[in-house]
Amino acid sequence: MTTVSDGAAPTGPSPAGPRSARAERSRAVIAEAALELLREGDTRPTAARVAERAGISERLIYHHFDDLEALFEVVAEHQVRAVRDRQPPLPAGGPLDARIRAVVAARADMNEWITPVRRASVAREPGSAALSANRAALNAGSRAQVGEVFAPELAALPAEEADDLLAALDLALSWPGWEALRTRGCSIAQATRVVDRTVRALLRP
Repeated sequence: MTTVSDGAAPTGPSPAGPRSARAERSRAVIAEAALELLREGDTRPTAARVAERAGISERLIYHHFDDLEALFEVVAEHQVRAVRDRQPPLPAGGPLDARIRAVVAARADMNEWITPVRRASVAREPGSAALSANRAALNAGSRAQVGEVFAPELAALPAEEADDLLAALDLALSWPGWEALRTRGCSIAQATRVVDRTVRALLRP
C-alpha cells in the first residue's frame, strides 16, 4: 500500500506556481485510499478510516483537503478515469447478435464493478455539483457508446423513433436498471440474461 508521509507538502498553490508534485501525489494517495474503501462497500468512509488506509495521520486529510466533500470530488474524478480505462472496445459494425452480446457482457461487468462506489455516490450527489457533473458526463458517454454500437439500426428509423429507441436501450443497459435487478434478487447471470432479453426485444424488427 502506498503511504503519504506526515511531512507532505502543503496543498494550496504557492505564489510562485501550482502545487508541488509531492503534494499532488499525496492527494492522489489519499483519494485512492478512499476509493478502495468505497469499492469494498464502505459507503461513508470517515476521515479516520481513510487516513488509516492511506497510512497517514488524520490531520493530513484536512491538510490536503478542505473537507470530506472536497476529497470525494477528487475520488469521483479518479473513479471516472478508472471507468473509462476499464471499458473495452465495442464493435460498431458486424452482425447484430455479436454486437448485442458484446455490449451486454461489457455493461454487466461494468455495472457490477461500479456498484459499491455508485451506491455511495448516490447519497452525495444532491449536495455536490462536481459529483453531479461527473455523473452527467458518464451518462452522456454511456448514451453515446450505445448509439455507436447500434448505429445501423438507429439510422434506419425516423429521428424521433431513433431517439426513443436509443433512450430505451441506454436505460436497459444502465447502472440504475442493473441495480434494480440485483436488489430484487437477480444473480449476476440472471440479470445479464434479463438485460440481453430486453435489448433484443427492443431491437426486434
